[in-house]
Parts: sequence; C-alpha cells; structure tokens
Amino acid sequence: MTGSSHNPLQRRHRALAAWCAVVVAGMIGAAYAAVPLYRIFCQATGYDGTPRRASAASSKVIEKTIVVRFDGNVASGLPWRFEPVRNTMTVKVGENAEAHFRATNLSDHRIVGSATYNVAPDFAAAYFDKVECFCFTEQALEAGQTADLVLNFFIDPEIVHDLEARTATHVTVSYTFYPVKEPAGVAEKRSDKPG
Repeated sequence: MTGSSHNPLQRRHRALAAWCAVVVAGMIGAAYAAVPLYRIFCQATGYDGTPRRASAASSKVIEKTIVVRFDGNVASGLPWRFEPVRNTMTVKVGENAEAHFRATNLSDHRIVGSATYNVAPDFAAAYFDKVECFCFTEQALEAGQTADLVLNFFIDPEIVHDLEARTATHVTVSYTFYPVKEPAGVAEKRSDKPG
C-alpha cells in the first residue's frame, strides 16, 4: 500500500521535473537567439544607433546637407590598422554617397576580422541607410595585405519630418573591427597548401 501511495507522487515529481527541463531549455534557446534577433531589430529600426540596411539607393535628393564624420577603430587583439580615407564629407539628404576605408593586416599571418558599427546621435541612426557595407561580411586579410573597404549610403529624406532628427547637422559613423576565429578545418586546409 505504501508503494502505491508514492506512485502518484513520483509521477507528479517527474512531470514537474520534465516541465522544469523544458523551461530551462527554452530559456537557454532564447538566450542564444537574443543577440541575432536584437541585431536584426536594430538594423530594421535604427534603434541604439544602428544604421538601417537599404535594399536600393535613394531616389529623392533635397537641398539640406549633413556633415558625415567617419571613425575607424580596431579592438585589442587584432593587429590591423583601420582608418577612413576621408574623415568627413558633406552630403545632401537623399544623395547616394560612397565612403572608403583602408584596412591593413600588420601581422605575419592571415587574419579574419568583422566590423561592428554605430551612428551618433542615436536619433539620426534611423535615417542613415547603408546600401552596401563591408560590415555585412567578414574580411580576410593576408599578412601585410591592405584592402580598400567601401560604404555606400544615403541619409533618408524622411529625416526632415522627424522633429528631433531634422535638427541634425552632423552624423558620426563609427566602425570597430574585431578578430574572427576561423574554423579549425579552414586554417588546416590553408596550411596544407604548398607554398
């Protein structure tokens, strides 16, 4: 009789343990999904100083101008030099513009890097649209190699309808390159090639 009275209790404990395991697994999955989902949200809305990615160049240009400042940084642990070719440019709102950056691998081996970006002031980020950008892909530089990296962008003419953003006269676009660890198989295949 004692064994049968514990049986329903044991089943409840197992069911509770199973539900707890499902909840924990769901929380871990949500934690891993949070970063890419947050990045997608920021790119779509311009939230937190993240520029939007445009599918096409602007078709409307207005006379208002904005000075765009460019900033290039390298995270510690990445032996690269990275800088804008021009520090500033004045663009008309809606004008399709192209900015160039230069990255040089100062090490004696190939390194892959990836850039993150930010636009300040935050309220202008929703109107800074990137059509093409080196930050969308990983950049691989061989030892001593220098690469010209291109940013195609425009400032959305809708900025003039935003009470806060339309007062912007300057926008700063800042990039930081970080090292990207290549999968072991890729590095091994490269080192197996005859030199």
